[in-house]
Amino acid sequence: MLEPQMAAFIARAAAIYPGHSTSLTPREQRDIYDRYAAALTPPLPPQIVTEDAQFQAAAGHSIALRLYRNRAKADGMPRGIVLYFHGGGFVLGSLDSHQLITARIAGDTGLEVIAVDYRLAPEHRAPAAHDDCLEVTRAALQGRLPFDLPAGSTLQLAGDSAGATLAASVAMRLRDEGIDGIGGVALIYPMLGTDPQPPARDTEAHAPLLTLTDVHAFRGMYWGETAPRADWTVPLDAERYDRLPPTLAIGAKHDPLRDDARVFVERMQAAGGQARLWIGAGLVHGCWRAIDSSPGVQAMHAEVCRFLSAQAGTA
Repeated sequence: MLEPQMAAFIARAAAIYPGHSTSLTPREQRDIYDRYAAALTPPLPPQIVTEDAQFQAAAGHSIALRLYRNRAKADGMPRGIVLYFHGGGFVLGSLDSHQLITARIAGDTGLEVIAVDYRLAPEHRAPAAHDDCLEVTRAALQGRLPFDLPAGSTLQLAGDSAGATLAASVAMRLRDEGIDGIGGVALIYPMLGTDPQPPARDTEAHAPLLTLTDVHAFRGMYWGETAPRADWTVPLDAERYDRLPPTLAIGAKHDPLRDDARVFVERMQAAGGQARLWIGAGLVHGCWRAIDSSPGVQAMHAEVCRFLSAQAGTA
């Protein structure tokens, strides 16, 4: 059953954003999605300052970054850094579309949050988004990001939906390369395979805000229906789940992707890893935008902030 406040949010969202439609071009879909996100994004909290910068990828393109800093908690002591990869099915989303989330994480944890504007599909199919996030993460570990960041800070990865796919796949790729340094990974209603895990795949196929048909459409634009892919871009296709950073995986009860989070945590735990599952009863995919009205979303947000703060050693 939907939380009452979530039902009200869904009705409001539907009036602004009719949902994903394959009849529209990617540009048309992005314009609608950006207007929807802007309508639900409040002004920045007064204590949050931002800084935009460009990171030059080795392949020659530029990746836009945005730093969120809570100046009220900037005490000069080493703090944690969170790289945030936005959702949007690998097709939608931007630095602006997820500012509600990134600003609130920075405001409520005091951590330095850096949003990453990776390349989008279908213009840039897999593994373009993965490669961008991986390159930015490597640069962060090496202290090469174009920001004045405190030395000695821990680095964590976080993302929602497709962004969670990217956070998990980057952590797995670095593990395979023997690169340490990621202190934690937060996955919020993640898409971790090319097809959702049962039973939610079937019981929640027509859930509000994200349907199974939507998931398959986004999958086709990023991975392609039959194109070969490298296993490291699809976390649930991996052969190993050991030696991954501590992970929090959050699922929404009414989401066809709900069991992706559960299966990933179970595989990590079976491999001896530190992983925890949190399921939001009465919540749906993309619910984070209802943080000002939904007690369930507020609890979810608090869970994410507690995890990131604890892994950074600032709790």
